[in-house]
Amino acid sequence: MNLRLHIWRQAGPDAQGMLRTYDVRDVSEHMSFLEMLDVLNEELLAKGEEPIAFDHDCREGICGTCGLVINGRPHGPLPRVTTCQLHMRSFKDGDEIYIEPWRATAFPVLRDLVVDRSAFDRVISKGGYISVNTGNAQDGNAIPIPKKDADRAFDAAACIGCGACVAACPNSSAMLFVAAKAGHLGLLPQGQAERSERALSMILTADEAGFGACTNHYECEAACPKGIPAEFIAMLNKDFFSAALASRD
Repeated sequence: MNLRLHIWRQAGPDAQGMLRTYDVRDVSEHMSFLEMLDVLNEELLAKGEEPIAFDHDCREGICGTCGLVINGRPHGPLPRVTTCQLHMRSFKDGDEIYIEPWRATAFPVLRDLVVDRSAFDRVISKGGYISVNTGNAQDGNAIPIPKKDADRAFDAAACIGCGACVAACPNSSAMLFVAAKAGHLGLLPQGQAERSERALSMILTADEAGFGACTNHYECEAACPKGIPAEFIAMLNKDFFSAALASRD
């Protein structure tokens, strides 16, 4: 198939960016979206032009690195699929495709399609862990956990930290990310001791990083490649308000 790509090009964080148009020909429907960009970059290098910078790593949908807005949708047109799992059979011959980076104040563009997502790391450093002494490694069934809680914890732990929730939200909110990272710990016995403090510190850090507030648009849930439900945000808010009230005592 032949495609026309409109790709965001930006030389650096302080440079003026713009969409540039590229025509790619004989694209196989079996290529992944990133493989198609690889082919385009090979053509650009052969012409002596600068290749397009974009993030990628595992290309297996588990690392969260490949973040692109494709035709206005984070990760592209398919639900619960990361950019690296998107294949060109999802498009048709003659299509025009617009490719942009994540758009958020807390995710500044570094170059082309690459953004700085270190704000997520700062949020995790403020509570995305268990620091209390939980003793030696336990046998699998030594600490009974209700199956409902275990299943919900696994659902939250599926978050790969890609940032699609931020890119999709009109407020650039990171609440689904924070809720997932805090939620899977808060649902387990080992995470109870720091549950409220964790929610408070992670939300305050997200606010400081420049992420917006959640106003229940549910775009985050729709864009999440792992299908993490927004109900975790409600649980996070409950923990946050509990911690905020306790801090006044």
